[in-house]
Amino acid sequence: MIELKSDQLVFTFPEVHPQAKLSISFQRTLRIPDDDNTYPLPPGLGEFPLRHVDDFAESVSAQWLKRGGVMLPMYQSEAMWLNFDSEFVDGHDAAYPFAIKIAAGKQCAVSGQAWQNGLRRESQDYLVVPEQPWLDGFVVEKGLIRQFVAMPLGSGYSAEEQITGNAEYGGLQIAVCPMKRDVFERRFPKRREVGRSRSIIMSELHCKVAPDMGLAPGGMMRQEVYDDPYDFTDWQTAVSSRCFVHLCNSMVWQSITNSPPPHPAPTAKSYSQAGLPWFEYYDDSKSALNGSGVLAQLQSIAQKSAAKGEVVLPENATATPEKIVEYRTGLRQGQVREGNF
Repeated sequence: MIELKSDQLVFTFPEVHPQAKLSISFQRTLRIPDDDNTYPLPPGLGEFPLRHVDDFAESVSAQWLKRGGVMLPMYQSEAMWLNFDSEFVDGHDAAYPFAIKIAAGKQCAVSGQAWQNGLRRESQDYLVVPEQPWLDGFVVEKGLIRQFVAMPLGSGYSAEEQITGNAEYGGLQIAVCPMKRDVFERRFPKRREVGRSRSIIMSELHCKVAPDMGLAPGGMMRQEVYDDPYDFTDWQTAVSSRCFVHLCNSMVWQSITNSPPPHPAPTAKSYSQAGLPWFEYYDDSKSALNGSGVLAQLQSIAQKSAAKGEVVLPENATATPEKIVEYRTGLRQGQVREGNF
């Protein structure tokens, strides 16, 4: 079952385990410069508001109603990342594992392949939570992603349009599959560390416009997406839930919902100049996927706009992150990290 609670999607699988519960939130963030430099992780600036499509049946398109799901507002050239939080299971002292497929315009953000039901181990087309705490973009190389950035569907910038030549779906598609109960109970009989989210870390530190938006590849960022550490047969593939997340242009969000969208995010340059933190995340115990050859061939928004003679990324000045918070996990208790000399 999927529920919308406090601007988060909550997936539960009581038929598998009473505490098989996963929450996904959609985080507002800085758009990192699309300038061929590689940046650390930007902060979370709070969750996007999330609404049921069915609650606005008179204002949204027939296609949106047909696909169901939820919707959220994004400005053109605004960035987002996805935060994953799985329920900590009492007695096992572990968070329940899930395999999650993420697609933009029905093109997999991990493998670059067209959407298919079920999981694929070869050319892995899913990520594993809680090992993967978040996802910021398209996996283009080992340890590198291109940031999720919203662009109008039909403008030619989205990953969907670059791969398929069509602007048909837009939005995000999510499918969640839990681990089998007997496997979970066998694998996690004892205590296990769980990481904190970037949003928690941050909180501790202190016209007529077409509504459909797609996600395009933006600037380059350091982020590893991990190889599945479990056996493929560990997943309860016969039980899964999926959701279509429509991305609504913020210019028309208020006319549909009668509520204003969030204010635009600050620029990466102004954020850095204010001395605020960026983030690096390391997990020394896991291996990263190599990235998708299909996604690596995509043009970033800046590259494509230059080829088209357009200016679609306002305030794309290079930023210089000076305050970087390193968050590391995967070390055994008492283990001393050697670091870089």
